[in-house]
Amino acid sequence: MQHLLNLLAAIALLVWGTHMVRTGVLRVMGGKLRELLARGMHHKTIGLLAGMGVSSLLQSSTATCLIVGAFVGQGLISTSAALVMMLGADIGTSLMALLFSFDLSWLSPVLIVVGVATFVTNQNNTAGRWARVAIGLGLMTLALHLIVEATRPMTQSAGIKALLMALPDDWAVLIAAGALLTVLSYSSLAVVLLTAALHTAGILTLTQSVGLVLGANLGSGLLAYLNMAQSPPDVRRVPLGNLAFKVLGCALTIAVLTALPELLGHLGASGLHPVVGFHVLFNLVLTVSLIGFVGVASKYLQAWLPRSPDHKDQPRYLDATALGTPTLAIACAAREAMRQADVVEAMLRGILPVIQKNDAQLSAQLRRMDDQVDALYSAIKFYLTQISREALSAKESRRWTDIMSFTINMEQVGDIIERVLQDIEDKKIHKGREFSPAGLQEIEDLHQRLLANLALAMSVFLYGDLRNAQTLLEQKVLFRDLEREYATRHLARLQDNTVQSIGTSSLHIDLISDLKRINSHICSIAYPILEQAGALSNTRLKQAELGLEPK
Repeated sequence: MQHLLNLLAAIALLVWGTHMVRTGVLRVMGGKLRELLARGMHHKTIGLLAGMGVSSLLQSSTATCLIVGAFVGQGLISTSAALVMMLGADIGTSLMALLFSFDLSWLSPVLIVVGVATFVTNQNNTAGRWARVAIGLGLMTLALHLIVEATRPMTQSAGIKALLMALPDDWAVLIAAGALLTVLSYSSLAVVLLTAALHTAGILTLTQSVGLVLGANLGSGLLAYLNMAQSPPDVRRVPLGNLAFKVLGCALTIAVLTALPELLGHLGASGLHPVVGFHVLFNLVLTVSLIGFVGVASKYLQAWLPRSPDHKDQPRYLDATALGTPTLAIACAAREAMRQADVVEAMLRGILPVIQKNDAQLSAQLRRMDDQVDALYSAIKFYLTQISREALSAKESRRWTDIMSFTINMEQVGDIIERVLQDIEDKKIHKGREFSPAGLQEIEDLHQRLLANLALAMSVFLYGDLRNAQTLLEQKVLFRDLEREYATRHLARLQDNTVQSIGTSSLHIDLISDLKRINSHICSIAYPILEQAGALSNTRLKQAELGLEPK
């Protein structure tokens, strides 16, 4: 019983080490991994190498599938390019299994000691995150050594031998067992390494090991599909296509090995571990055989899983499968925030035509768009709260805050515009009143400045340019001064008994005041950028002029 517990603990340690490496690499290189995958969009060889590289770093083809699937859902890459990357990702995980099949027990203490020492003193920077990766690699090599040690006495147990003799060499049973272990452990790499260790210890025959490895490959495809089962149809194309390739590969392999059973005897002839060697060979042959058919497969997948029609109130870029990759999730939230800003811009642009043409129908249409702004705000806010803050770097954490602040400001701008449009309907359109030519020109000027400031604010949000942020804050001061000047001019027109100004006085004053409030929300987008650069003062009061100098 003690030996079985030791084996289970070693397996758990192997799975945990794999998880530490994967999450550690994502925290350090999340954005760079996305760039690496993006480079493989237009060429099969580059796409294959990109998928192979990312999967090797993450030690998980499932994690790579989540990233690639999100790219397809966002329209960044085609389905065929994504399937090529996934073939490369499967080769990448098999190469990592080959690496760990060598005796690396001497490396484990070094990785763990150096990793822990570095992590303790550098938890909140890049060095600490790389230390986490080193600790994970050390735990994986240690776990493999412990598995070998735990299985050695088990090979002498009469009960274990009887159990193994009762285990049928049935391909379906073995593949199902391997797939189930992969889904439960969330790692095909861990299952392949475990199978190799058990074969080395003499607990599993070569036939049994090969069956479990086939099941591990199938399980990795099934695991990715289960993770993305609730995603939009176009996102599900990638895991479904990859799973179909694996099913076909398993079926063909069983047919070949059944017809030519002596092939199993040649697996160890190259000097490599026979189980790991089969794993690498399986994925290489599968890639070479199917890479020419990804175009045909993608056409069938696109016909079977067409892109869902866009619903205006529904988020388009908030991919739930990206939540496990914080960098990708932040990018999804930022893209949805820009979509929210586009809706706000459409509402803002529509204010002037409503005023000029007394178009009540357009006003009602624009007011309904605020429901879309509110829905997107709620969706983005909920999505951001699902991102683990602990998994974010300092830069990503600031970006998280910037996105939240941006969406709040856009939501408030949308509310103000809705109220402005309602006032225009009630106080101008329904009463048949008109602004004076001078008053209308002032409103048009402020409106034009608002549109320019909104475009500048969106640029600041996207790129974080300090100079544009300073310009935006300067525009806030200028807009405030113009609002005061135009209010004074309006009062002068009232004193001159301008009929049109008298009829629209209340609306005019409220309107330019609301436009100033909109501008304030737009310009506040610059504050996080300026604050990070240390370009903001604690107060705008000029104490010296007010006699408030400290004594």
